[in-house]
Amino acid sequence: METLNYACVITIENLVHFRRELLLSTMSNTRWEDARDQLRKIREEQIRDGLLVVQLWEDTLCDHIHKLGDEMWVVQEQVAIAALDCSRLDIADECREKLNANFPHSNRVKRLEGMVHEAAGEYEEALKLYSEILKDDPTYTLARKRQIAIYKGQNNIEKAIEMLNDYLKTFMTDFDAWMELCDLYLCKQEYSKACFCMEELIMSNPQNHLFHQKYAEIKYTQGGIENMESARAYFGQAAKLNPNSMRAHLGLLLSSIALSKKDPNNSKYAAWAAQQITDKYQTQETKEQIKETKVLESIQNMLAMLTSGN
Repeated sequence: METLNYACVITIENLVHFRRELLLSTMSNTRWEDARDQLRKIREEQIRDGLLVVQLWEDTLCDHIHKLGDEMWVVQEQVAIAALDCSRLDIADECREKLNANFPHSNRVKRLEGMVHEAAGEYEEALKLYSEILKDDPTYTLARKRQIAIYKGQNNIEKAIEMLNDYLKTFMTDFDAWMELCDLYLCKQEYSKACFCMEELIMSNPQNHLFHQKYAEIKYTQGGIENMESARAYFGQAAKLNPNSMRAHLGLLLSSIALSKKDPNNSKYAAWAAQQITDKYQTQETKEQIKETKVLESIQNMLAMLTSGN
């Protein structure tokens, strides 16, 4: 079975690789207008595909950049960042130099230069540049985030947490920053502080089921009756906000089973969650898949043990 699964993974990877190679092989005949439109779509939809961007640039757009008008500058910035993702520092530096020649005092270009230094492993030079940017413009959030990213990349989690806390004192409504701080606290197993971050996010957007779900998972990890009760409540809220969330239903099932010894009434929550999971598997999976994964069998065994225990 392990060999079969491994073979399936390899096959899927080969299919993805083949599709990408087929796409890239057709780019030599791509018109510059089509390449421009593809890059626009990638920017608008915030797609991160560095290889595709670099290939479009090298095969088509680099020889027609003058036809883009003012859009040439945003395209060169896009290409530079994509080139950094692909470790093509030559392309990134070439685009940065052209941008710097046209915008010699731009903090945006300086940040790009800092990112080039990061990609080359020159972290001190990058930090120095970001400090210069912040001295000129203390509200430039992207430079602050680059500093935090460097410390995180160096596994200096304590320093990253310190800087992110300082950042959030000024930019308290940056919800991505709160999520990042939560993840950093989880790296250090500081669960109470991670919970605080998630509470801020829940207050900011109480309709986001992912916030409730992650908060519940942290509470479940902490353990103990009080935390487990909170986990059950927030898993339940996540399942209410998104009835299709299998993860929320599984969390509700497990937390309810864990609490059933203290309060047998939790058995009804476990039974309800188990029924929701069963219904979803039976409507979305074939009988062979259900039999192979043995998920429903495991759930039934847990419920049987719960019933016999009570």
